[in-house]
Amino acid sequence: MSIASFYHHGVRLVMRVLRLLWSRLRLRPAAATHLTGTATDFVRSKSDLVVENALLRHQLVVLRRSSKRPLLTPADRTLLVLLAGRLQSWRHALLIIQPDTLLRWHRAGFRLFWKHKSQPKPGRPPLPEVTIRLIQEMAAGNPLWGAERIRGELLKLGIHVAKRTIQKYLRGARRPRPRGQTWTTILRTQAKGIWACDFLHYTDLFFRPLFAFFIVEHATRCVVHLGVTRHPTDAWVAQQLREATPYGQKPKFLIRDNDTKFGAAFARVAKASGIKIVRTPVQAPRVPGSCPHRGRAAPAPGAARVYHVLQPGQTASGTPPGDSQAATGCLSRRRVGTDPCGVRPGRPAS
Repeated sequence: MSIASFYHHGVRLVMRVLRLLWSRLRLRPAAATHLTGTATDFVRSKSDLVVENALLRHQLVVLRRSSKRPLLTPADRTLLVLLAGRLQSWRHALLIIQPDTLLRWHRAGFRLFWKHKSQPKPGRPPLPEVTIRLIQEMAAGNPLWGAERIRGELLKLGIHVAKRTIQKYLRGARRPRPRGQTWTTILRTQAKGIWACDFLHYTDLFFRPLFAFFIVEHATRCVVHLGVTRHPTDAWVAQQLREATPYGQKPKFLIRDNDTKFGAAFARVAKASGIKIVRTPVQAPRVPGSCPHRGRAAPAPGAARVYHVLQPGQTASGTPPGDSQAATGCLSRRRVGTDPCGVRPGRPAS
């Protein structure tokens, strides 16, 4: 063995011993003396020493900048994390912060970095506003054109737009087609064959009760028939229905409430005339009355255009008070021009 090889073998052995000593002293920095630390610095690389000096120097800068508690800016935190990542013994070089604090900063920076990297990249450029308006105008002016037809028309103009893109803008330009008849259409169709009847209670000049029986047509809100009496009975109500449907002019449905005045005679007349009686639900407060707007569609007889004056000593029909039959007063059928309230047909009275 030559002297050169023996020298190199000895140097390697000393280096291994020093590295092992340094690794043990790094775990217990308080036990390392100044002499031992100086001896271990000979083993470390130059780049390691430069990074450690930069880390310590920046901590001194932070301490000089603050008077009581060191204030670290985001730039200081970023620099300390980068320097500690290049140094193996970074834990022993930290003097003003804890290692766990530096690790927390590193994890936060890692999350921010990958959050920025994971942001979706911009896709296709947005469609110009002029093209969007052109698509909507084509859809509004041509209701039977589909997305494929509009795409073909745009290609004639040199505008290339995908079919899915055109479908997206067609949803806002056109109203959705109804899949069936709406409830409003059904009501308008069936309103011509629906009548409703009810009673109104009034008091005359001498505080005597009066009962006004009226029938309203739902389609025109017109008062078809009006009768006044002091003693409404089943026979009288049936006669009013008979007079309201002359010459086969009758509704398909007649709505009434559950009043006892509508008895068997009323039901027989309705059945003989081919009218189906529809009763309102019992104890249903949210269901409207038999006649819509009945307080306005059939006001007091003296307030309407049809006048009926009750004089002392006469009944509603002008018959003597001693007549055994219930006193009645019927008003003529009025369905032309304006209804008894002075309102055009088809509009509720105001």
